[in-house]
Amino acid sequence: MSNLTGRFHSFQSLGTLDGPGVRFVAFAQGCPLRCGCCHNPDTWDMAGGKEWTAEDILKKALRFREYFGEEGGITLSGGEPLMQAAFAAELFRLSREAGLNTCLDTSGCALNDGVEELLAVTDRVLLDIKYVTEEKYRAHVGCSLAAPLRFLARLNEMGLPTTLRQVTMPGLNDDEESVRQLIRIAEAHPCVDKVELLPFRKVCQVKYDDMGLSFPFAHIPSPDSASMEKLRGLIPAHLGEDKSSRPKERAVHSELSSGKVKTGC
Repeated sequence: MSNLTGRFHSFQSLGTLDGPGVRFVAFAQGCPLRCGCCHNPDTWDMAGGKEWTAEDILKKALRFREYFGEEGGITLSGGEPLMQAAFAAELFRLSREAGLNTCLDTSGCALNDGVEELLAVTDRVLLDIKYVTEEKYRAHVGCSLAAPLRFLARLNEMGLPTTLRQVTMPGLNDDEESVRQLIRIAEAHPCVDKVELLPFRKVCQVKYDDMGLSFPFAHIPSPDSASMEKLRGLIPAHLGEDKSSRPKERAVHSELSSGKVKTGC
């Protein structure tokens, strides 16, 4: 048994939008970025959350194995799981040994030896490309656009199946040219087999209020369904999805480490 421990904020037992099939989702604690649209500010603190062993998290995940089917498995999200790459790699290694599909939900903000070891035991990556310009990345994320693009280039070298995801925010990235540029990025990297546009939501406002923080994007409205369908219509069929199977809202069945139920944006 490894002595490694990781810090985690919460868990979602039956996630449906965090990779293929039905999945157990573990939300890692800690993130170096400060995205204006972030819906989990309570995961920023690197010293927050609760310590877990990889074995104990896997045990929690395996309780729901019967729901995973052929495609489901375990997803690491956050926060930013790359900040705990060694632990994440250990959890994914054990998950694979147990026959679970592994999926990494990340901003792609780091690439080092530890991250390389994590990617070696990852079956799919959900990579957030939040904007397609350096200016907006610097202003609203806190890192360079070069970071996720470098990460994507490495995924492509490895041939690691990748889904590009972007939260659609009116006035920031909801114009057709922005989406077309995202598609160009996807098509330049054959490892990308899917592009997802997710509507910006503000259910997270209560988290900012409870923490005494100002929500940077409180003034930005949520996109309407017609606008989302129009933008999704720009996605080529080979990078799209079956619209009839897309959930209307994010299904949330989460449990905090303390056992309390949590909902998110």
